[in-house]
Amino acid sequence: MNDQTNTPHLTPRKVLKPRRLALLASAAGLSLAVLAAGPGGYLPFNLPAWTSSAHAAETTQNTPGFADLVAKVKPAVISVRVKIDGDTENGASVQKEGMNSDESDSQLDQFSKQFGFRIPNGMPQRHQVITGEGSGFFISPDGYAVTNNHVVDHAQSVQVTTDDGTVYTAKVIGTDKKTDLALIKVDGKKDFTYVKFADALPRVGDWVVAVGNPFGLGGTVTAGIVSARGRDIGAGPYDDYVQIDAPINKGNSGGPAFDMNGNVIGVNTAIFSPSGGSVGIGFDIPAATAKLVVAQLKDKGYITRGWLGVQVQPVTADIADSLGMKQAKGAMVDNPQDGSPAAKAGIEAGDVITAVNGADVKDARDLARNISMMAPGTSVKLDVLHKGDAKTVTVALGEMPNDHQANAGGEQSKETAGTPRLGLQLAPAGEVEGSGDKGVVVTAVDPNGPAAEHGFQTGDVILNVGGKTVSSVSDVRAALNAAKEGGKHSVLMRVKTSDATRFVAVPLTKEG
Repeated sequence: MNDQTNTPHLTPRKVLKPRRLALLASAAGLSLAVLAAGPGGYLPFNLPAWTSSAHAAETTQNTPGFADLVAKVKPAVISVRVKIDGDTENGASVQKEGMNSDESDSQLDQFSKQFGFRIPNGMPQRHQVITGEGSGFFISPDGYAVTNNHVVDHAQSVQVTTDDGTVYTAKVIGTDKKTDLALIKVDGKKDFTYVKFADALPRVGDWVVAVGNPFGLGGTVTAGIVSARGRDIGAGPYDDYVQIDAPINKGNSGGPAFDMNGNVIGVNTAIFSPSGGSVGIGFDIPAATAKLVVAQLKDKGYITRGWLGVQVQPVTADIADSLGMKQAKGAMVDNPQDGSPAAKAGIEAGDVITAVNGADVKDARDLARNISMMAPGTSVKLDVLHKGDAKTVTVALGEMPNDHQANAGGEQSKETAGTPRLGLQLAPAGEVEGSGDKGVVVTAVDPNGPAAEHGFQTGDVILNVGGKTVSSVSDVRAALNAAKEGGKHSVLMRVKTSDATRFVAVPLTKEG
């Protein structure tokens, strides 16, 4: 690979709105633009510019800072370097940033998009070894470390570098694509410095310190505050990010964000950026999520999630008014799947789930997140509004099937057998009030389906599938089958949302 490649803009994992989300892993060999502070730069902690040097030194010593915290946690943070064999069959062309192709699905394509670099035209593409870098942190003295799934995804070898410059070989223990987390194990000494996850959510406004490997500059420390919590950035079905303004950049992926006690409040994973660099809006996977996922990865090497077996939609103000609810909150059941834990517990279509184990359910996504973080077999108490009456139902959660796709009829019918599954429940737009008379409207979204991962929401209207106008569910089915029979790996849909009309390429999964 040419080491003089210009610094790239990272391609976002998912683009759901007219904005850009960039993953923070970086490709090796990036050129680096260094910005120097100008005359108008800020002095630390608003130290007056006229302060004498002696007074400044005394004031600095007495001013609270992050040095003690950094000295404590920095040795636990590692740089993660991965290698992948970028061999492409017969020198196949590589998909370039910003282009869509159904044929460019080689590992090299995926890796170039994942780490956000471009490959020059005409560059030899046979048997290339590509490297990428991210961050991570030890969570135990025997070498277990956390990083992002997108840092080690497709990696054929992993090396980590500790704060003292020592390089170790590591292996991937397990990954979870839905939360973008991975657990790796470092071979070597058994007394690594490690850090712990915070037990409580940070407050908005709390200090946060990020440590990582931006642009390959290992051991870099930045500070800021928690800007917001519970952010949904459209990256996956269980989005619940902590937003921070501590500067994080390419290469910070998988690194920790610390509270002032030295506990990890989140794992750096994405940034909002028009340019590819930090603009002060970063997103962290919350410690509570990371703790649960990592524990399962360490125990089993994979994730199992609780399964309720319902298709749900948000409770709108109109729905709440029609049901006599004082607030528009909770998750309305469109359909309990046959034989599911919900169906066995007596939950019916039209019920509204308002709380799980006494904790209020904000909306449909909130319910999906809560249930998915519980272990199969867990007994949960659901507060349900059933035909105007409040009741409590006890449900023993099942285990979510791998790549489970819900559909209205439970088992796949003969009519739909062989049709690719998107995880959507649809109805003609003309039959759903307020949806217009063109296209088909999304009435429910399986939070674990490919459509959910690409931003589909209840109320979206699908106007066109694979270049064909659709007006019924059968039209959609026919267009999906045509795309599949044509050897397509994904299908392009034109979708009207509440604020815009956009095109979305959705992968065609195998039928269930």
